[in-house]
Amino acid sequence: MRGSPLLGIRYFGRGFSLLSNKGLKRFVAFPILINALLMTALIYYGGGYLLEKVEWVIDWLPSWLSWLTWIITPVAVLTLIAMTLYFFSAVLNLVASPFNGLLSEAVEAKVAGDVIPDEPIGQQISRTLQRELKKLGYFIPRYLGLLIISFIPMVNIISPVLWFVFGAWVLTLQFLDYALDNNGHSFTDLHKALKLQPLTTLGFGFIVAVGFMIPVVNLFVMPAAVCGATLYWSEQIKAQFKPT
Repeated sequence: MRGSPLLGIRYFGRGFSLLSNKGLKRFVAFPILINALLMTALIYYGGGYLLEKVEWVIDWLPSWLSWLTWIITPVAVLTLIAMTLYFFSAVLNLVASPFNGLLSEAVEAKVAGDVIPDEPIGQQISRTLQRELKKLGYFIPRYLGLLIISFIPMVNIISPVLWFVFGAWVLTLQFLDYALDNNGHSFTDLHKALKLQPLTTLGFGFIVAVGFMIPVVNLFVMPAAVCGATLYWSEQIKAQFKPT
């Protein structure tokens, strides 16, 4: 497979370093504020939900299978954490998408030095929101498929791995799309771009997922991921990309 997981991780780190860039601060502030508000709501409501569902899974077991508790508990916890994380990411990006689109455009223009098509800001915000809805249409059926697998006895043992791999891919898709959308590329083109360096794609998504799980750091993950994914587009994908 092409690419390198370490390269993907490095791009996320470079995205973090751009958050203090003078020319980008005004584009970074709104995503961080939105992230903080939604993250507070997630911790407050999601924590209790998570504990409740884990207890439900354990209580559902017949008494003669009680010995499986020590296996099912960590699997259930990991699966529910992954589900919560990726559903949260989808909602977060829908709300913050107009600001993320502007941030990606600023990174490409100010840092990477690329020229992107000029467009009225109102039109760009409308286009970005429509694109987010299209991504939700792609995510939801696949999330539901993984959700079903998560509740099939024995098969659900591999569900945390499936959630992790698909989630890492989806997170890169989510944040890389801002750069492609700003450059007029379709959602179909986005899938082609992700496959140019699949290992880099997974490495980037993995470190973003880890970042979302670290308190305080997770407040800055979304804008850092937008910046890092835009650099990934400008330096690795754009030159070798052939759209449909």
